[in-house]
Amino acid sequence: MAVPGKKTPKTFSSSSTMGSDETIQVYCQPCDRDGPRLPAHGYCVDCREHLCDICLTAHKRHTLSRHHTLLDDNNMPQTMSSASIRPSRPDSLTKPCPRHMREIIKFYCQNHEALLCSVCVTLEHIGTSCKVNYIPDISDQVINSKEHQDILKAIDTISEQYHKISKDVKSITAKFNNSLADVLADINKFRKEINQRLDELERQAEDAAKTIQQEKDKNLKTVETICDDVTKSLKTSSDSIKHLNTTKQADKLFMELKLAEQMIKDYEKCVHQLAACDIKEYIFKPNKAISTLFDKERSLGTITEKSLKQQSPPQTVNIKSRQTSQQGKICVKTSKDKVRCGITGMIFLFPDLLIITDWYNCAVKIVDTCSHTVTDQLQLDTEPRDVTSVTSTELAVTLPEKQNIQFISVTSNKLKEKQIFKVDGKCHGISCCQGKLAVSFIDPAKLLILDTNGTILTTVRREDILMKPEYLTTNTHSVYVSDSVMRTITRLNWQGEVIGSYGGMARPYGMALSDDGSVFVCDYGRNVIEEIAGDCSTGNVVLRGLNSPRFVCWCAETSKLYFSCLTEQDKDDKFVQVFKLS
Repeated sequence: MAVPGKKTPKTFSSSSTMGSDETIQVYCQPCDRDGPRLPAHGYCVDCREHLCDICLTAHKRHTLSRHHTLLDDNNMPQTMSSASIRPSRPDSLTKPCPRHMREIIKFYCQNHEALLCSVCVTLEHIGTSCKVNYIPDISDQVINSKEHQDILKAIDTISEQYHKISKDVKSITAKFNNSLADVLADINKFRKEINQRLDELERQAEDAAKTIQQEKDKNLKTVETICDDVTKSLKTSSDSIKHLNTTKQADKLFMELKLAEQMIKDYEKCVHQLAACDIKEYIFKPNKAISTLFDKERSLGTITEKSLKQQSPPQTVNIKSRQTSQQGKICVKTSKDKVRCGITGMIFLFPDLLIITDWYNCAVKIVDTCSHTVTDQLQLDTEPRDVTSVTSTELAVTLPEKQNIQFISVTSNKLKEKQIFKVDGKCHGISCCQGKLAVSFIDPAKLLILDTNGTILTTVRREDILMKPEYLTTNTHSVYVSDSVMRTITRLNWQGEVIGSYGGMARPYGMALSDDGSVFVCDYGRNVIEEIAGDCSTGNVVLRGLNSPRFVCWCAETSKLYFSCLTEQDKDDKFVQVFKLS
């Protein structure tokens, strides 16, 4: 039976092939897919489909398609698109919409690059600015496409990055665990050092008390003996006088009385002396600083953190003029010094704790920068050249004349010699970073990278850059070396490869790394301190008109520059100069 408003479809399908002298009948494509075949009476340019009268009317009313461009039967294409004559394929769209779980994703908005269900389209993508496509109509173009290749390549790249991050995290985790194990060991070691020091102080106090006790016991024993002897002598004399008087031996009695009279005078003097002897009672008065120490302090120490991630190399620093103001000077000459000072190395352990090496007096000194005093001095049997901090409680000092590197502990503001290891050559400059020591040698001229056990990791011997390497400073990615013959600052990586150089200097010596990556250098030949960029591209003089500056040290916390001079005059060389930089 015929359906009103529709013609009975012919028996051949939309995929039927016509003869060469026949034309293909144009049919409604939506009806061709879902129902009986009907002739087309219009065409949607946006959907690229032929439509029958009923579909054309519905197309004009539907929210998703009412703004589409429609052509009537006189202007529509008179041939069917390939989509209308190919076999229909099963619907493979089964992924539910994450926002509307009962709906299936079937559309794609090119403007918002979003996958959509019909509800998403109706609620949010019905504007004229949105170009929404039915996914089966556009999906064929992605097979073996550039987008397909790019996405796979991006997935591989991201996978490699996450694999590397995972590998790095495992490495960092191991370092992290090792560092905390070291922290616990250091806490235990520090506690033992405190106990040892307190035990030592206790023994000293006990020895002092025992010495007093022995001395007083001896004095009291002497007094007791004297009293016993006098008492016996007086009793003997008294008994003799009584007997002679009873027996009426006048001559003997006379002599005995006179002897007793003299004896009484002598004993009276003695009794006054003994009576004047002040026998004291003793009490213990605790050391106030120690007794209040644990009242003031709230922890045994602090655990500080340091990033384990590899830092990026420093960018070019724009070296600009700094404002400078002199903050005074610190006298580092002590009563133990036999000759004038020769400060050849400095390093900060804390903002108020400066360690210096005194070449001429064979000493390493602790300088309190708040009180401007030397609080401890360690005498060595040879001249120390440079010093670096290995940890917050350990230093390493170069001893060029003996070709040694001496380790020194710093506990309770006291210096103490520890282990020592031999090196091959006259070691001058030294700097420690992340458990590695960079050491410069002037004879033979070279640079060594070692671990803290003395194992050589890298050796650099190049006459084109190193002829007399004096000093060096380091960070996680660079080693800066001053050479007084080459008149340069050379920048190397930790593998010993040259990655930068700065020339134009007269006689560079001591260096210090600032907190922004630039390097302060003492130019002994020009009597200036110059600041150069971390990449050695530019430089600028920050202090000029100095008197033979030899070594420099930077305190980032206070923005102060400390430097020593070597003028061969004690009035100048015994001071550390201090300047504020801004």
